[in-house]
Amino acid sequence: MSQAAPIPTLDLQTCERARLSRDARFDGLFFIAVRSTGIYCRPVCPAPTAKPENVRFFGTAAAAEGAGFRPCLRCRPELAPGNDAWQRGDHVVTRALKLIEDGLLQDHPVDELARRVGVGARQLRRLFVERLGAPPIDVHTTRRLLFAKQLLTETRMPVTDVALASGFGSLRRFNAAFAQANRIAPRELRRHPHAAGDDFLSLRLSYRPPYDLASLLTFLRGRALPGIEQVDDHSYGRVFGSVESPGWLRLSAWPGNEHALHLQLHCPQPAQMLAVVTRIRRMFDLDADPQAINAALGATPHFKALLRKRPGLRLPGSWDGFEVAVRAILGQQVSVAAARTLASRIVQRYGESLPAAIAPGLERLFPSPQMLADADLRTLGVTTARAETIRGVARAVLDGRVDFRVEQPLDEFVQRWVALPGIGEWTAHYMAMRGLSHPDAFPAADLILRRAASDGDSMLSTKALTQAAQAWRPWRSYAVMHLWRSVADAATTKRPLAQQQEAVA
Repeated sequence: MSQAAPIPTLDLQTCERARLSRDARFDGLFFIAVRSTGIYCRPVCPAPTAKPENVRFFGTAAAAEGAGFRPCLRCRPELAPGNDAWQRGDHVVTRALKLIEDGLLQDHPVDELARRVGVGARQLRRLFVERLGAPPIDVHTTRRLLFAKQLLTETRMPVTDVALASGFGSLRRFNAAFAQANRIAPRELRRHPHAAGDDFLSLRLSYRPPYDLASLLTFLRGRALPGIEQVDDHSYGRVFGSVESPGWLRLSAWPGNEHALHLQLHCPQPAQMLAVVTRIRRMFDLDADPQAINAALGATPHFKALLRKRPGLRLPGSWDGFEVAVRAILGQQVSVAAARTLASRIVQRYGESLPAAIAPGLERLFPSPQMLADADLRTLGVTTARAETIRGVARAVLDGRVDFRVEQPLDEFVQRWVALPGIGEWTAHYMAMRGLSHPDAFPAADLILRRAASDGDSMLSTKALTQAAQAWRPWRSYAVMHLWRSVADAATTKRPLAQQQEAVA
């Protein structure tokens, strides 16, 4: 067996064991190519296992396709969760991959991608080939074609719309690229369509187990804004888009034992669909690697029991950066319930109302920065200081002093935000956790964290907690979620349900 591209976290023996056992924990962390068939598969592929001498391992689908292999029609590599080994830290490749996922190469050349991450285009290509086995444009193209393959297989979307949804402005270019990668024309996947004729799409979004959907829904339910979100014990729904072209989504567990979520999506503009699905995957942390996270946190005795109780706890992201910024400011030194009440008032006063509810209970959009830049929020019960902070943040977002660009390093993000009046380290790190889905953000000043991380009844100082948390890097955000959840679980045990009130942000 040979390895065509470096696999950051796995060795060849581990890959071989995972291949033979079809271990779902390794799904998406590498791909298996078989020389005798010219096909590449996921580690969970149910097809008979190939002889070891015919197997090659690749760290990315783009590398496998670049070597001339086509995706398996049985295990469908397009369903594999992403590999977040390159989504953590501030490495050039990591930042560039985030920009590719955000669609930068859709409208800009590789030169612009290189400029955004501070290197030359030739160096960026070299780094991609060295680390991922394929240049940036191939990573971008493979991503689009795999998404197109999923749409062709699981929906009844017209092929022209599939081409637009996967980022191809020309049907001819789409047909040619798809045929080259898959050795079949797009319409050939339509012989046995698997979709109902609803006005929404039904897609499967895979993850690596374990995945604690219940805890994630509990977190989001306590913060759900009426009219914008609907969260219950089994699903999350929300409205998005604009008044002129609103969309909605609903996410729940996929029926059966498959490691996937069921996405129902109404997205009126096909060209936005890939970006929407990418945002959903990020919001629900579907590409995380629980093995890597648990191995790092489990080295600290304090977390061993927490990890046994909730091994699949994920990082709940947010739909929109500005929205989470407003929520974070409202949540400074108050309970979750109080912050949600204030946010709901802002939505009712300043949020745009849709002409008609596009789905039951989903009828408003969160206010834009333009709407809150000069809003008088004091009449809604917001303190003078926080009302001014929200207005200042809205203006700073509008003039570009702060933003939620996915490629910016954590320290740079925090530094820019704390320069604004009313924004401290706690707020900036909370926004990085949820607005950027950054795995290593850490609001060390949080009172709940300082108490939950201590070994006894005393509370750690911010400095002491920051020092202790160095051992949890680069997964400090997950440590935060485990500590917050442990406090909520303890409160559930000690108090009757009617008296419970979540006290963490």
